[in-house]
Amino acid sequence: MLAALLAPLGGVPSLAQQNAPAALPNLGDSSDLSPAAERRIGDRIARELYRDPDYLDDLVITDYVQDIWQPLLAAARQRGELTGQIDEAFAWEILMGRDRTVNAFALPGGYFGLHLGLVGIVTSRDELASVLAHELSHVTQRHISRSMARQSAQAPWVMGALILGMLAASKDASAAQATIVGSQAAAAQNQLNYSRDMEREADRIGFGVQTQAGFAPQGFVSMFEKLQQSNRLNDNGGYPYLRTHPLTTERIADMQSRVRQSDKATLQPASSMEHTMVAARARLLANGAVDALRLWEQEVQPAHLLKQPAAAQVGTLYGATLAALKLRDFPQAQALLTRLKERTQNDPAASRLTRLLAIDAALAQGNIALADTVAKELADASRASVLTRAHVDTLAGRAPVAAQNLQTWVSNHPRDATAWQLLAAADSASARLVAAVRAEAEVNVAQMDYAAALTRFKAAQDMARKSGTQADLIEASIVDVRARQMESLLKEQALER
Repeated sequence: MLAALLAPLGGVPSLAQQNAPAALPNLGDSSDLSPAAERRIGDRIARELYRDPDYLDDLVITDYVQDIWQPLLAAARQRGELTGQIDEAFAWEILMGRDRTVNAFALPGGYFGLHLGLVGIVTSRDELASVLAHELSHVTQRHISRSMARQSAQAPWVMGALILGMLAASKDASAAQATIVGSQAAAAQNQLNYSRDMEREADRIGFGVQTQAGFAPQGFVSMFEKLQQSNRLNDNGGYPYLRTHPLTTERIADMQSRVRQSDKATLQPASSMEHTMVAARARLLANGAVDALRLWEQEVQPAHLLKQPAAAQVGTLYGATLAALKLRDFPQAQALLTRLKERTQNDPAASRLTRLLAIDAALAQGNIALADTVAKELADASRASVLTRAHVDTLAGRAPVAAQNLQTWVSNHPRDATAWQLLAAADSASARLVAAVRAEAEVNVAQMDYAAALTRFKAAQDMARKSGTQADLIEASIVDVRARQMESLLKEQALER
């Protein structure tokens, strides 16, 4: 997708250059585009991506990606790469797409795109961290704003429209014609391309951020090797990251040298059970066609399964179980789930994913009591566990408890659209109808659809006036404030146009 905006990755500076700070100034120290202006462009793009049918918020995969992403952000702060001004001004959000292509990209304003195709092909957390660290460094060094500032004659909303057109073109070239055309798009892409020096800096700083965050530096090399091997194959469009980030022998050699001299270099660990399960889930969600789902059943046959390493076998069992659930083959799903439980019982992270899958299996069969029993075993505070427990609480007749827990969650995570949607269901089941409509409005707010949010807030106002109860009147006062905020945001958007 937006990788169509990125120029080829250049070679990494030599270690001698790396150790000479005077020779490596930060290219992103100045920019003609303010953080606020860049954020507005990013918000405009993100609003459209939230509406894209390929956008998804999968609790399991999002948790896994955030477990990598948050340490990278913390490391960037510790190293001084992420300054206070842009730290506060930017979103730092990853939007995942249900796309089989291997791709990741940075957007203006601290938004990032990640395709499930990439999550599905990496063989370790370290490989995924290397890609995210590189893209993060483009943003912390203000490479995007510096590139966009060259197109300063264009208004921010025009730049956003051009980028959206290129995003559309990455999926379907004909789809872009409604937004951008020929020479105009080519000119914009030329202006937005990163320079070779910017790519070198993103590699250098990304490597430092990754290792500072505790990920094995070998992740960069193994990811390069994986992409290089794919590059030798005929390009069938499945690796857009390769076309926009082509590898060079110089770049690979420099990174290998960097890893050898790193004091944090270790043997790359074998893929964990948790990673293989998440990767299997990503591959399945990216391609849910019936024929593809049925292929998973073949993979768990002994002749195929026993050829794989132990951790990979767990991932295959997980994928096959999920595929059976999608096909509504519940006996097969239950048999595979039993095998999966046996394999993962001594691995806390893998066991948690197995429990979450068991809850999905129980709910798919309408067995709320079983789902409730398993949900009570989820004692951790991960987002997937918290939201899943709340969902089951609502279904099991404990909607007020679910609403209370979800209210606490959204207070700390006000842009969590999925949590607001679950809160709307819990409030509705608790007969708190005004609160439920308000929560539905907050879903729209979280995805920056302010017009839809205002419509829902006004509906909540009408309901509160008609009900006249004290509880609804208190809720209505909150709704009134939020409605005025939406009106203000919509006016700001209109002025941008």
